[in-house]
Amino acid sequence: MKFNIIQSGSKGNATIIEHNGCVLLIDMGISLKCLRDGCAIWNKKPLDIDALLITHSHGDHTAGIRYLDPLPIYCTKRTYTKGDVHIIEVEKSFSIGCFEIMPIEASHDAPNTVGYILKVDDEKLVYLTDTGFIPSNTLDLIKNADYYIIESNHDRRMLLKTNRPELLKQRILSDHGHLCNEDSAFYMCDVIGPKTKEIVLAHLSQEANTPEKALSAYEKVFRKRKIKTQNIKIHCANQVEMTLGGKQ
Repeated sequence: MKFNIIQSGSKGNATIIEHNGCVLLIDMGISLKCLRDGCAIWNKKPLDIDALLITHSHGDHTAGIRYLDPLPIYCTKRTYTKGDVHIIEVEKSFSIGCFEIMPIEASHDAPNTVGYILKVDDEKLVYLTDTGFIPSNTLDLIKNADYYIIESNHDRRMLLKTNRPELLKQRILSDHGHLCNEDSAFYMCDVIGPKTKEIVLAHLSQEANTPEKALSAYEKVFRKRKIKTQNIKIHCANQVEMTLGGKQ
């Protein structure tokens, strides 16, 4: 399994995942040109995508869906209603091509927000962004994955020092907002296992975070928990550059 996080952040999100010719797209909040560029990395085109999985209804995850008609769309109720939509439910698995897919519960201020677990052959990938905390049932399901694409949205001090409205700051810090660097790291300490090869920190705020702060927080938390990471690649996704992972 391999993946390309084409963009990740509040200006747009889209990730393509491929295995043995089957191509999935998680979220489409980017331009068609950006999607084409992302697909071209693997000599693919948008028409080669087998299905679109949507996490939630916010525009930075859905704004570009109109470019993909008539691609099959998989999402929860009240997330998207146009086109060839297949309604999915939390913790009820379904298959697309070679992939087994399970939607998992998240906590965000959009109706029925989910993340996804993707399994193929003996590999497992977890995609979970836009959540203020990770519910206990989701934590149990995401343990010992090979690959994690996990939210690490903000540094709390940087966020509080921004000029953003106070209500927006409190929304981001709430249980229906976004994970800070430290909380993201503590959750990963609880779920990584012997199979874990890679953790990508995603949906970093451009105003209230930096890759250096996110990675430093992870290093400190893992050291505090006495977890060795020399066999795990930990890196950050980007709003303007593609981030490749998995077995390229």
